[in-house]
Amino acid sequence: MNIQSKTGILIVNLGTPDAPTRPAVYRYLKEFLLDPRVIDINAVSRNLLVRGIIAPFRSGQSAKIYQQLWTENGSPLKFYGENLVAEVQQILGDEYLVKLAMRYQSPSIETAIQQFMQEKVGKIKIFPLFPQYAGASTGSVHEEVMRILSKQQIIPALEFFSSYPTWPEMIDIYVKNAAQFDISSYDHILFSYHGLPERQLRKADAFNHCLKSADCCQTLTPVNQFCYSAQCYATTKAIAAQMNLKPEQYTVCFQSRLGRSPWVQPYTIRTLETLAKEKKAKRLLVFCPAFTADCLETTVEVESEYREEFENWGGEHLDLVPSLNDSPAWAKAVADLLK
Repeated sequence: MNIQSKTGILIVNLGTPDAPTRPAVYRYLKEFLLDPRVIDINAVSRNLLVRGIIAPFRSGQSAKIYQQLWTENGSPLKFYGENLVAEVQQILGDEYLVKLAMRYQSPSIETAIQQFMQEKVGKIKIFPLFPQYAGASTGSVHEEVMRILSKQQIIPALEFFSSYPTWPEMIDIYVKNAAQFDISSYDHILFSYHGLPERQLRKADAFNHCLKSADCCQTLTPVNQFCYSAQCYATTKAIAAQMNLKPEQYTVCFQSRLGRSPWVQPYTIRTLETLAKEKKAKRLLVFCPAFTADCLETTVEVESEYREEFENWGGEHLDLVPSLNDSPAWAKAVADLLK
């Protein structure tokens, strides 16, 4: 049977408020943090925590931070995604239907899938914009796709992209983005990734391997191939190898900790303090390879807040390597992979 039908491409990022206002941020935080893959405690405690404390009390302050981030085009995470989708659609042509979705808020995964079904696509490819796999990001996207499609009588062929931590085309773009800086002028290089609670790493460990030794994440193996931390180290090593960096020239660390329970370490903020106070590092270059688009965690958290802290501790300068965003090279790489 030879039927010409389109392939649906769903490019998914985490999400963003619809506006930098307290009500919009409240809605975003509530949907995001009520996901049991994000705050993985019992449902009653999660609802009390999110609805009673986090969303009401943090939405106002978070709205002010989003106002710093917002541009005339709106949220960077969203307009970078829209531009990327448009470029990928142009490259792939009419045989494909490319849509952007956010795991939380709009445009929603459900709306995109409804559009695919209306267009009678024969296959759907799910491409999360998370190079390293985590149950709270990629896992949540995949679960949501399956939840929505489980209500359909007809389910098209599906292809899920789980992770791509050492994808050569991606690594090459990060290295080229760093080439605009004089690498030799920096005292140290940081690779700062979004953090995760240690308990979530352990939950993803089926082989009693996780956090059993200080170097358990240093090498990807069949045992830890889906470990978020191990994939972060793999991304770092791939970039460092292409830049000819020695191990003593860089550090892997993790940012955006929430709550009191232990998260993956070392923490970025403590690493910055150590480098400034004890190592007397004056100039730092920072990569954030968990984020394929610059967003609140890179533009505000690293480039503004962490820079200020670093300078208060005695540092003199901190630069952020731009992310992949909507660059033509990134669009071409994504389109080539999806083909």
